[in-house]
Amino acid sequence: MSKQKRGSLLVVDDVEINRIILQEILEDEYEIEHASDGIEAIAKLFNGQFKPLAVLLDIMMPEMDGHEVLKMMKSNPLTYNIPVIFITAADSDANESKGLSAGASEYIIKPFNAEVVKLRVNNQVELRLYRESLEEMVSQKVDELVSMREKMLETMATIIEYRNLESGQHVQRVTLLTKKLINHLLTKPKFFEELTSSDYEIMIKAVPLHDVGKIGIPDSILLKPSSLTTEEFEVIKTHAAIGGDIIDSMLLIEDEMYLRHSRDICRHHHERWDGKGYPDGLGGRSIPLSARIVAIVDVYDALVSPRVYKPPFTHEDAIRIIDSSSGSQFDPEIVSAVIEIQDEFEEEYAEN
Repeated sequence: MSKQKRGSLLVVDDVEINRIILQEILEDEYEIEHASDGIEAIAKLFNGQFKPLAVLLDIMMPEMDGHEVLKMMKSNPLTYNIPVIFITAADSDANESKGLSAGASEYIIKPFNAEVVKLRVNNQVELRLYRESLEEMVSQKVDELVSMREKMLETMATIIEYRNLESGQHVQRVTLLTKKLINHLLTKPKFFEELTSSDYEIMIKAVPLHDVGKIGIPDSILLKPSSLTTEEFEVIKTHAAIGGDIIDSMLLIEDEMYLRHSRDICRHHHERWDGKGYPDGLGGRSIPLSARIVAIVDVYDALVSPRVYKPPFTHEDAIRIIDSSSGSQFDPEIVSAVIEIQDEFEEEYAEN
């Protein structure tokens, strides 16, 4: 029964006998792929199909030497992490220093000592596999922490809805309707590029946090069963800035897409297309797209849902109110998209 091989190696040398000798030394443990020069090696490595555990690379070759191949490998994400073991007859400290400083992992000197070749190749393969195992473990832990954080924030958002004497389904409905609206906007070239570049799936996941800032509003105002005074309404309006600040405090790096979308939605879903909204008085396309989308969905759900201070509007009345606010409160193109799929809005609300 033949021994199962660990993976493949790429041996690059312009002298065929050197490639044959290295294959004989290593073929019991590895599949051996050959390249007779640097150009052929780069072609094999960069096609995305061949992923060797390590590359044994001759330094002195015509047209493209080993140093040039190594430089190209280190500049390409496909090959950056592949260990490179230089094979050379030039046993000089200067040559070794140049290769190691450029990213080579090890050296093998000609003529080859079989045991040394095996040990050095196996050591580099083991180090690579160990590093990749650690990276995978770290990635899994990061994913778990991100998932826990998202679940915690979503739970907090739902608690706030219950505190607001609502069923807790407002968050779910706004999220579902936002997803339907975004899916429809993706069919429109004007929105497709912006949505895909913003990672719209993460945008949808951020929607439940849109009212998280209400945690900072006193119960006497948040739960008031009658109309708010002017002063009380000014307090309610602060929930947008409070929510943005809460998310900002968790945003450690600017490219953390989930929290960035959450912040944009929390802070800006009460901005208006005409610039008369709050908290920052943004207008038009200076309002983040995620916030412009959620603004309409949030108002629709608020209109058709019963509140302690009002009965529900009909679907038709809610659409009429939203349409009448096109170009003033809401982005007119997003309003048009809502009208195009209004039956889906009505059905989703009825089902939930």
